[in-house]
Amino acid sequence: MRIARRYSRPVQEKSSAEVRRAAAFRVALREFVRESEHAAREARLTPQRYLLLLLVKGAEDGTERATISELCRRLHLAQSTVTELVNRAADAGLVRRQASATDGRVVYVELTDEGDSRFAEAFEALAGERRALRRFVTKL
Repeated sequence: MRIARRYSRPVQEKSSAEVRRAAAFRVALREFVRESEHAAREARLTPQRYLLLLLVKGAEDGTERATISELCRRLHLAQSTVTELVNRAADAGLVRRQASATDGRVVYVELTDEGDSRFAEAFEALAGERRALRRFVTKL
């Protein structure tokens, strides 16, 4: 019974403005995701591959490469799922694996020239959408 009461309480009036802001933010995020999916497909990428290329190119350390573990953490996906995504992207000629020069246990994922070209096409197509989302977020 406590669970039913907890989830059936009406939203208090003082928080209705916050609920509307949260809803508007969610709509803006969904619009951005839809446009990202469209731009990816126009660049002959699946949305998942575009996201993979984005996270490799946009590596946190600025090296434009990432390990499977880093990708797992950033994508919030299991290692097997990320490994399969990387395998398919490699088979499509979008990424390559490069062994670390200092640690034989470490393998980096890097974009190929083809991957970089397709990524750049989709990324540039989304410039306006990124600006719009940044403007929206600053208004929150």
